Amino acid sequence: MKFSSPLLEGHLIKRYKRFFADIELLDGSLITAHCANTGSMAGLKESGNRVWVETANNPKRKLKYDWRIVEADHALVGIHTAIPNIIVEEALKAGTIPELVGYESIRREVKYGKNSRIDFLLENHEKPPCYVEVKSITFSRTKGLAEFPDSPTARGTKHLGELQMMAENGARAVMLYVIQRHDCTHFEIAKDVDPAYEIARQHASISGLESLAYACNITPNEISISNRVPISS
Repeated sequence: MKFSSPLLEGHLIKRYKRFFADIELLDGSLITAHCANTGSMAGLKESGNRVWVETANNPKRKLKYDWRIVEADHALVGIHTAIPNIIVEEALKAGTIPELVGYESIRREVKYGKNSRIDFLLENHEKPPCYVEVKSITFSRTKGLAEFPDSPTARGTKHLGELQMMAENGARAVMLYVIQRHDCTHFEIAKDVDPAYEIARQHASISGLESLAYACNITPNEISISNRVPISS
């Protein structure tokens, strides 16, 4: 995904109330950007971190900028949680996720389970439907290791239960972890952060849930899916 306009570089002053980030741009101007990430953003929100923002296209918006990227531990990290779904769709259409090729139809935000929506429903009349849930990963406490979640996630645990039900009903169910950073070579569940999530994932895996993790290429010009990384048990 190429950014629609050149990103502006600056330094983070503070992130607060989950959705707001005060930033000083390189020209010295002070702005408040929208932070489209409701997670804890552990390790990413320290004052002074280099950041990149995009100017919003909608002139009616109160916040004129969107926070897109932060530099943490010498790595560029994409913090916008909507971007993984965009780049996954691009990758699905381009066939660059080998495990998910061979489907004629790609649909987004399809209702399923108990009042939920699946990120992607892949369909082909010759095979069972494939339900794909996408998770954005930015958390890294150990060099080279990406982890999820960075805080307890009841919503994420619910998604695992929904996918488990799909797998038990004969569909294909896939949890796709998109690592929005280029410095991680493997991935694992942060069991100490949310033990209930890992227990739910294990139960779902027994029922047939597949787990995939992919890293990203990240620059101030674009973000895209790159390579699959192994998942540690």
